[in-house]
Amino acid sequence: MRLLFLFVILFPFAVRAQYAGQRTYCNPMDIGYRYNFEQLNEQISYRSGADPVIVNHKGEYFLFVTISGGWWHSKDLVNWNYVVPDKWPMEDMCAPAAMSVHDTLYLFQSTFDKRPIFYTTTPENGKLHFYNRWLPQLPKDVGPWDPALFYDEELDKWYMYWGSSNVYPLYGSELDKSKRLKYKGDYKGLIYLHPEEHGWERFGPDHTSGIKPFTEGAWMTKHNGKYYLQYGAPGTEYNVYANGTYVGDHPLGPFTYAPYNPVSYKPGGFVTGAGHGNTFQDNYGNYWNTGTPWVAVNWNFERRIAMFPAGFDRDGQMFANTRFGDLPHYLPTRKWESKDELFTGWMLLSYRKPATASSERDTFNVARITDENPRTFWVAKENREGEWITIDLQKESQVNALQVNYTDYKSDIYDGTDPKIYTQFRIYHSRDGKQWEKIVDLTGEKRDRPNAYLELKKPVTTRYIKYEHVYVASPNLAISDIRVFGTAPGKAPATPSKFTVRRDTDPRNAFVDWQKVPGATGYNILWGIAPDKLYQTYQTWADAPTTKEIRALSKGVSYYFVIEAFNESGVSKTTPVVFVK
Repeated sequence: MRLLFLFVILFPFAVRAQYAGQRTYCNPMDIGYRYNFEQLNEQISYRSGADPVIVNHKGEYFLFVTISGGWWHSKDLVNWNYVVPDKWPMEDMCAPAAMSVHDTLYLFQSTFDKRPIFYTTTPENGKLHFYNRWLPQLPKDVGPWDPALFYDEELDKWYMYWGSSNVYPLYGSELDKSKRLKYKGDYKGLIYLHPEEHGWERFGPDHTSGIKPFTEGAWMTKHNGKYYLQYGAPGTEYNVYANGTYVGDHPLGPFTYAPYNPVSYKPGGFVTGAGHGNTFQDNYGNYWNTGTPWVAVNWNFERRIAMFPAGFDRDGQMFANTRFGDLPHYLPTRKWESKDELFTGWMLLSYRKPATASSERDTFNVARITDENPRTFWVAKENREGEWITIDLQKESQVNALQVNYTDYKSDIYDGTDPKIYTQFRIYHSRDGKQWEKIVDLTGEKRDRPNAYLELKKPVTTRYIKYEHVYVASPNLAISDIRVFGTAPGKAPATPSKFTVRRDTDPRNAFVDWQKVPGATGYNILWGIAPDKLYQTYQTWADAPTTKEIRALSKGVSYYFVIEAFNESGVSKTTPVVFVK
């Protein structure tokens, strides 16, 4: 997070989770995003989450998020319980750094002043202690803002990385364990952005702005003796926020730009933006990359949290899999072998489907419920129990899961600890629109779930889905999208034909063209630096043009492209690979 505003088709086979309850997850993460106090003076109220760090500590997971008053604890990466510190020793933490070493979890906040490093051996109960009283203050504007802590077990050495600026680089410094992790020697500048070379580092929607881009969100991962210094760019405000990496042989470099960048990128779909997160391993040794998707209804920096399967291929190339990254995925129960095997194959059934509502306020009509855009939303005339929305899937389909995404519209909540903040609703289904059966009932819960993901205990074959409102704490009932996942009868679409890719005179850009596929819901454009390394994805809808400019390429790097079509029944085969030099 930037100083100016202080304050993630192959059907799975053996990786299905063996839980009695939920086996899947869906982005954005289903946690109780806290109401902010950053914009209190401007009287803007909204839930938000940003700059995530997930730490595997003694086989359990802890999620730290900017200005959240605490953190979240999970044993399975899907059920997250909020933890309030016994006492918050300083002001709330912005873009926190967290690290687990042996039996201890270390925690540090973004700052330009003197601040302490904290520690805990029992983060599940919120007890924090001072590890040191403060780190020495660095020169003005140096930081450490957006810090990351790193312990190199092989070298038995400690490091910190930081930076959030469109002027200054990302910095790094060794820390002295014998002096309670004070700086050891001088800090050094490590990397700058080079948007004139790297197309994805350009600012703005789809990298179309000339504003000087920002680098932030440092993170370090060591894999097979190599050091992967990760960074977020070009800015959190748009769909192209991504994570990149440089690679080196030493924790403080020198580092070389990886030609396959960015390593986590999701510019299309419902969840857009994947930058400023971290990389961690689960209990099976699988890598994950977290990021900060963009909402921007109430403020440009209104965000959520996403988690994508990630890894390193046999050549040491780092990647995160964002293909269908906002559709349901299975939770792993072993180390996965194929990057796509966690995808459930449950397709989106609700895109642009007709919807009706009990009421509508002004121009906030119910058609927005199915447009797959978190920045448009429906508002009921009143926030009262009994308001409803019905979605017509237009044909009987198998429904496996749903997601209800609330919007903060003219909210007046600034204290996220109020026990009155929770969400309650019911979901019904019907084959004929007359006889209804309840399939979800959250009226017994008092949890806030602004992005509630609901995997059905048993799938249902149905045509109509009905949301029945019970309670939200804010003055207005506003919902951006109700998303329905499953499979419709029929065949997957045909493979797109007449697929071409033309590199622009500016080699940072390429123009992709294809012929429209009848019955397709959308398309995934896939590309990478080798035919078997197509790790990048740009999803586009079938009602958009069949030409797309990809502005995320690097000069001096050759690329391979394919495209696939998808609908409510499945995914086509990809086209033959197209090479562009």
